[in-house]
Amino acid sequence: MKKVGIVGTGNMGSALLHGILDANYMKPANVSVHDADYEKMESLSREIPGLGFCDHVQDLASNSDIIIIAVKPGIVSSVIEAMGPALKGKAVVSIAAGWTCGMLERALSPYGCSYLRVMPNTPAMVGEGMTALCLEHTMTEDDYTFAKGIFDSLGRTVELHEKMFDGVIALSGSSPAYVFMLIETMAQAGVRYGIPMNTAIEMAAQSVLGSALMVLSSGDHPAVLRDHVCSPAGTTIEAVAAMEESGFRNALLQGMDACVRKSREMSQKQ
Repeated sequence: MKKVGIVGTGNMGSALLHGILDANYMKPANVSVHDADYEKMESLSREIPGLGFCDHVQDLASNSDIIIIAVKPGIVSSVIEAMGPALKGKAVVSIAAGWTCGMLERALSPYGCSYLRVMPNTPAMVGEGMTALCLEHTMTEDDYTFAKGIFDSLGRTVELHEKMFDGVIALSGSSPAYVFMLIETMAQAGVRYGIPMNTAIEMAAQSVLGSALMVLSSGDHPAVLRDHVCSPAGTTIEAVAAMEESGFRNALLQGMDACVRKSREMSQKQ
């Protein structure tokens, strides 16, 4: 069993940590974490017995075979420099938005380690994550297979070329936020019609979950499934028509375009 180190226990780092352990892909004794926020590490130590903790990121690199960098993009460089020579012979997984393979190559080449760029999302915390793994990587077959297994245990994975990764960030990396907004708005509408908020949230969330499962299990195009719900002259087609007139589809497309632009800007600024 390889040893894995996670640098950063924020939203995504925590999602990965809990996902790996909840799926029983790894045992706490084979996972170490480092975070600049010692209160977070103390909280995790109480929550997860046996989990390894490293006060210094260099110690984490020394004690790990695969290192997952789960910090904000702006501090990835400083984290890599802090690990320094301890990275020699190790495999590094970066989940940092905007950090291209070329950037990883330049930052990591002095230390003689391999790398893999991935883009997961927060539903990994409940075993329903969507992760894209970049085909342009330098890992050995053994390390890549193990790293892919980590993300396979957190939900679904796809392997894509890096030229698609700005779109990946908009489509899956950031999209849970869009879905949460959808659920929130549906629930607020339910409250307007007299349904208690907690019940409305449950109904909206379950409807989104069930609809997504229908798409994945049926193999039908979403438009076909939508048409199955829309009876002639019925209530649903009336709602769909009103949403189209209000720009529902265009608002979503514009939001995703903005996400892609920001991703490209971040790659240029790092």
